[in-house]
Amino acid sequence: MFLGQYEHSIDEKGRMTIPARFREELGDVAYITRAFDQNLTVMPQPVFESLADRLSDLTVTDPEVRLLQSLIFSNAARAEFDRAGRILIPQYLRDGAGLGAAAIVVGQGKRFEIWSPDLWTEQVLLQNSPVMAQRFKELNLPMR
Repeated sequence: MFLGQYEHSIDEKGRMTIPARFREELGDVAYITRAFDQNLTVMPQPVFESLADRLSDLTVTDPEVRLLQSLIFSNAARAEFDRAGRILIPQYLRDGAGLGAAAIVVGQGKRFEIWSPDLWTEQVLLQNSPVMAQRFKELNLPMR
């Protein structure tokens, strides 16, 4: 499971070290793609393949489905680790997420996200908003 937050640098070639705990969870191959909040998401191969199967089963006659498929697939890249434990984040993904020389890596359970530090700070401020508890109350998420 991907948990916690880590700050990492991105070198001039677009390579970023992935936390050792996360590398163990990912295995040999991972996939990186755009997420929904001007950030990136990284998934182990089985999780990405499950998502891809579900997306591929949806009807392409629905414009919303086509848009989601395009968002996920056209922005996806296979991420393999080099000997230093780094992945290459393609330029188009770095540009779309507003990534420069630094990034925040955030665990999200079965996947993790990569954020620009500025956008992550904004996200944290939203999380600390007084309306958060009310907003999530409707999910009725029991703590077992």
